[in-house]
Amino acid sequence: MNDQKFNKKFILGITLVSAMGGLLFGYDWVVIGGAKPFYERFFDITQSANLQGWAMSSALIGCLFGASLSGWLADRFGRKLPLIFAALLFTVSALGTGAVNQFAPFIVFRVLGGLGIGIASAISPMYIAEISPAPMRGRLVAVNQLTIVIGILAAQIINYLIAQKVPTGASDEFIAQSWNGQTGWRWMFWAETVPAAAFFILAFLIPESPRFLAKSGKNEASQKILEKIGGAVYAQAVEKDIAETLKDASRKIDWKTLKGKRIRPLLLIGIVLAVFQQWCGINVIFNYAEEVFTSAGYSVSDMLLNIVITGSVNLVFTLVAMRMIDSWGRRKLMLLGSLGLAVIYLFLGGSYFWEVQGLLILILVVLAIAVYALTLAPVTWVVLSEIFPNRVRGAAMAIATTSLWIASFILTYTFPILNKALHASGTFWLYAGISVAGFLFILKKLPETKGKSLEEIEKNILK
Repeated sequence: MNDQKFNKKFILGITLVSAMGGLLFGYDWVVIGGAKPFYERFFDITQSANLQGWAMSSALIGCLFGASLSGWLADRFGRKLPLIFAALLFTVSALGTGAVNQFAPFIVFRVLGGLGIGIASAISPMYIAEISPAPMRGRLVAVNQLTIVIGILAAQIINYLIAQKVPTGASDEFIAQSWNGQTGWRWMFWAETVPAAAFFILAFLIPESPRFLAKSGKNEASQKILEKIGGAVYAQAVEKDIAETLKDASRKIDWKTLKGKRIRPLLLIGIVLAVFQQWCGINVIFNYAEEVFTSAGYSVSDMLLNIVITGSVNLVFTLVAMRMIDSWGRRKLMLLGSLGLAVIYLFLGGSYFWEVQGLLILILVVLAIAVYALTLAPVTWVVLSEIFPNRVRGAAMAIATTSLWIASFILTYTFPILNKALHASGTFWLYAGISVAGFLFILKKLPETKGKSLEEIEKNILK
C-alpha cells in the first residue's frame, strides 16, 4: 500500500510520544558518563575499580528487572500504561539522584532510573511496531533509536555546558571541592526532569496498541485506531490478519510455549542479536569516555568536548540509517555493521598498543560510532520488534530485552577490569573478535523482514 494513503500526521505524533521513552533511555544511560569525573570524587571512590564499576552499572540492575517485568506488564496492562509508569520512574530517579549526599541512595535512584529504561526499551519499539504500517515500520521503529541518540547527545551537551573548565593536572581533592564536584554533577541529573515530566503527561494522550486491543477482544476499539491510521480498507485487512495469528490467543503463554520448536529459533535469534548489540563494545565509549580519551592523552575538559563530537556523529548517522533501513533491509545493514566494527577495533587496539595518542584515536572512535549508529544500534531494535509472533510478542520481547541488559551489565561492569588486565589494546581486540562472531551468526541465521507486515513475517518465518 502506498505511503500516501496513511494518516502520517497521526502516526508520527503517537510514534514521537512513545519514542520519548527512548529519549529518556538515552539521556539517563549516558548522563552518568559526563558526571563520572565529579561524583566519583564527591563520593571518594576513585581508588576502587569495583565501586566505580558498580556506580556505572547499578542502573543496569534496574534495567534487568524492568525488561523482565515488561512482558508481564505489556500482556496484562497493554503498552500505554507501562510507558506512563516508566515516565514516572525517570522523573523520580532524576530528582533523587541529584539530591543525595551519600553513595548508597545514589545507587538506589540509579536503579530506579534503570527500571524505567528497562521498561521503555522493550515497550516503546514494540508499541511503534504495532501501530506502524509495513512500508513505514522500519523507519518509524528507528525513530525510537533516533530519540535514544538525541537523548544521548542532549546529555553530552548539557554535561559539557554545566561543567566548569577543569585545570590540567587538577588533583582529585581539587575537583571534589570545586563547583563541579559539589553541585555541577547534580544539575546534570536534574536536567532530565523536564523531558521526563513531559513524557509522563503526553503518554496519557496516545491510544492503546490496536494489536493489544484485538488480542484482548476489544475489536471495535482496535478497528477505530486502525481506521485512523490507514482508513477502513486497511483496517479490515489488518484486523483479518491479526485474527488469523491470534487463533490460539486464549491459551496461556508459558515457558513451554516459548521453548516450542517454532518459537525457539526466533527467540534464539532475538537473544543473540540483543547480546551482540551490547558485546560489540561500543557502549564503553559512552560510559567510560574518561578512560578511553584520557588514555589517549586528552584532559577532562577535552574529554567532555570529545563526547559531544561523538554524540553529534551518532545523531547524524542515525538519521542516515532511517533513510536506508527500509530500502537496504535489516540483514545487509547488520552484516555491514558487525564487519565494519571488527576492522575499526583492530586498528583502535593497535593504536593503543603502539601508544598512539590524540587525533587518530578520536577519528577511530568517531568511525566506530558512525558504523554502529548506521547499523547495529537502530536495526537490532527494529528486528526485535518484528520477528516475534503476535501472541507471544510481549513475553518474547521481554526475554530478548532482558538478555540485552544482562549483556550490558556484564560489558559495563567488566570494562574497568578488562582494561586493567588486557589494557585498552587487548580489550578492543576482544571486541573485534566478538564482532566477527556476530557477523557469522547474522550471515547464517537472520532472515530479511523489510516491507512485510508483522503478520506476513509471522507466517513466512514460522513455515
